[in-house]
Amino acid sequence: MKKQGFTCVLAAIAIQLTLGIAYIWSVFQTGIANSLFNGDNAAAGLTFSLLLAVLTIGSVFGGKLAAKYNTRIVVFIGGIILSAGFFLASFVTEANSWLLWVTYGIMGGAGMGFTYSTTIACAQKWYPHKKGLVTGVIVAALGFGGVVFTPIVESLIVNFGGAGTGEQKTFMVLSAVFLVVCSAGCLFLKNPPEGYGASTANSNSPAATVADNSLSPSQVLKTPQFYLVTAAFMLACMGGLMMIGFAKPIAVAKGLAETAAIGVLAISMFNSVGRLLWGMISDKLGRINTIVLLLSGSVVLSLLVTLAEGYWVFVLIAVIGFFYGGLLSNFPSLTADLFGPKYMATNYGFVLLGFGSGAIISSQIAGHYRNVAAENINLMFPAFMIASCCAAAGIVLMLILKASKKKSG
Repeated sequence: MKKQGFTCVLAAIAIQLTLGIAYIWSVFQTGIANSLFNGDNAAAGLTFSLLLAVLTIGSVFGGKLAAKYNTRIVVFIGGIILSAGFFLASFVTEANSWLLWVTYGIMGGAGMGFTYSTTIACAQKWYPHKKGLVTGVIVAALGFGGVVFTPIVESLIVNFGGAGTGEQKTFMVLSAVFLVVCSAGCLFLKNPPEGYGASTANSNSPAATVADNSLSPSQVLKTPQFYLVTAAFMLACMGGLMMIGFAKPIAVAKGLAETAAIGVLAISMFNSVGRLLWGMISDKLGRINTIVLLLSGSVVLSLLVTLAEGYWVFVLIAVIGFFYGGLLSNFPSLTADLFGPKYMATNYGFVLLGFGSGAIISSQIAGHYRNVAAENINLMFPAFMIASCCAAAGIVLMLILKASKKKSG
C-alpha cells in the first residue's frame, strides 16, 4: 500500500514538473509582445493570465470527472488538450494574434486544470496526516519546473531564430514534452481504497482532517468559509503573478539585459523552495497562521520592487518567489482542512477561481503600467503598490476566517 502511494507521488511530481513550464512566461513575454501584439505588453500578458484563469475552471471539471471516472483518465485527457494547445499556438501569426489566447491561454489552461488539482488531490489522499508536506513536495515540483526548463527554453528560442521568432517553434517542442510526460505519468496514478484517509490520519496533528467530515461541492458553495478563502486567494497572488509574468522585462529595464534570465531562474527556484518549505512549516504552525505570515511579507516586498537596483533586483525577485510559492502550497492544504479530502479536487478547483481572477486582474494591471513605464521602469510602482494593498486585504480575510473557525469549533 505504501509503495502505491509513493509511486503516485512520484508520478504527480513528474507531471507537475512539466506543468511548471507555464511559470516561465516572462521568457516569452517580450518576444511575443513584439512579434504578435505590436509591442502591447498587456495584450501579450493576457495569454499567461488566461492560462491561469482557465486552469481554475479546468480544475473544477477535472475534479468532477476524476470523481466520476478516475484520476488516470482525466490526467491523460488533460495532457492531450495541453499538448494540442501549445502545438496550435506555434502556428499563430500577427494577423490572428488573438488565437494565442485561445490556444496557449484557453486550451493550455484547460489541460493544466485537468491535471493540476487532480494530481494534488490523489497524492493527498495517500498521506492525509502530512498534507502540507505532500502538497508542498508536489507543487514544489511545479515551481522547480521553471528552474529546469528556463535554460532549455532560452536555448531553444535562440536556436530557432531568437526573440520574436523562436518562441513559437519552442511551443511545438514543449507540446511533445507535455504529451509524453502526462501520458506516461497518468499510468501510475491511483486513489487509495475508500476509508484509507480516516484510518491513517493523525488526529493529534493541528492540520489533520478526517474523511467523514468531507463536504460535497454543493455544500462547500453554501459556506462563508469558501468565499473568504477564494477572495483571499485572489488578493494573495497579485504580487507574485506580476513578478512571474514580468521578471525578465523588469530585469532588462533595470539594466541587466545580459543576465535577465537569472530573474526567471531566481523566481522559479525560490518559488519551488517556498512551496516545499512553507508546506512543511504549515503542518506545525497551521495553514491560516502561515498564510498570514506570507501575506505580511508580500505587503512589504511588493513595495520594494522599484527601489532595488543592480543585482539586488534578483534577490528581491527570489524572495517574492519564495513567499508566493508558500501561498501556492498552503491554499490547497487549507481547502482540504476546511472541506475534507474526498471532493478535494473539485472543491479546490472552485477555490482556484479566486486565483484565476487574480491572474487576469494582475496581468492587466502590470501590463498597463509596463506599457506606461516603457522609458522608466519606476513608473510600474503603482502596480506593485496595488499588489501590496491586496495582500493586506487578504490578511484581514484570513483573520476573519480564523475567527469564524474558532466560533464554529
